[in-house]
Amino acid sequence: MDLDAVRTFVAVADAGQFQEAAAHLTITQQAVSKRVAALEKSLGVRLFTRTARGARLTIDGQAFLPHARDLLRAEERAAASVRPGSRALRVDVIGRRLAPAGLLRDFHRAHPGTELDVVTLFDADAAIAAVRSGAIDATIRAVTVTARQLPDGIEAVRVFDERIQLLTGPAHAFAGARAVTPAQLAGHRIWMPGIVAGTEWATYYDDLAAEFGLTIEVTGPDFGAEPLLDTIAESAALATFVGEQTRFIWPVEQDLRRVALHDPTPVYPHSLIWRTDNPHPTLTALRDHLATTRPADRGDAQEWTPRWAR
Repeated sequence: MDLDAVRTFVAVADAGQFQEAAAHLTITQQAVSKRVAALEKSLGVRLFTRTARGARLTIDGQAFLPHARDLLRAEERAAASVRPGSRALRVDVIGRRLAPAGLLRDFHRAHPGTELDVVTLFDADAAIAAVRSGAIDATIRAVTVTARQLPDGIEAVRVFDERIQLLTGPAHAFAGARAVTPAQLAGHRIWMPGIVAGTEWATYYDDLAAEFGLTIEVTGPDFGAEPLLDTIAESAALATFVGEQTRFIWPVEQDLRRVALHDPTPVYPHSLIWRTDNPHPTLTALRDHLATTRPADRGDAQEWTPRWAR
């Protein structure tokens, strides 16, 4: 439906005159008449009856008017969803089950009136490019480069260090352990088919494997979380790494075990990345929130992060 014609119809209905509607829309009276006539033709009904005092809605016009207003409100909502400065704060996260999504959920609970648009791009490179272009307002990712290597006008601040855990099935050698050291995992098979070479998470796990002499296998197709959990649950040889805040739910009969890692505890560094000239007011609120909710120093806890995150 021609929304300009709908807008013109509403203007005439509100003004009661074609001439006054034309002045309001800054078009000619002839253009108003043509738009209304085209709308009437497409609907197959008369919307106005011309009188000596102007234009009066027909019964069909009265029936159509509230729907016409709904159409214009929907148009405005659609435009606002993508218009810079008026749309919801658009933030990229690595996955909706992972810790960054949890940080956004906590922010929304603290600011329930805030409008958020959560998206998932492929990797940090794609996310930073989207931040630069203005397609998104921010991203929460691991940053594998120094601040000087970030594009001009892009800033990154570490907001959350997530502990990494071992996930095993009930028959695995470490299934009954309360905690293991990364060094103890040397010689054991860690299966992570979702790792894609060149991504920031691949860089992290490559460095983790190199630091402790681990074998991380990425063979086989990545069918998603559920098939991965099925395989781990049934295997006595395979285990996988998961973040402490990763939200997995599995059937009771799988009897999967989360095993803590310590001496040291590997942590995955999540950073908020944004454009310094982005004026979105909700971005400021998000930055302030993450600054106050970042976990405090864990005291004597010995943690490991890659060299690029130190």
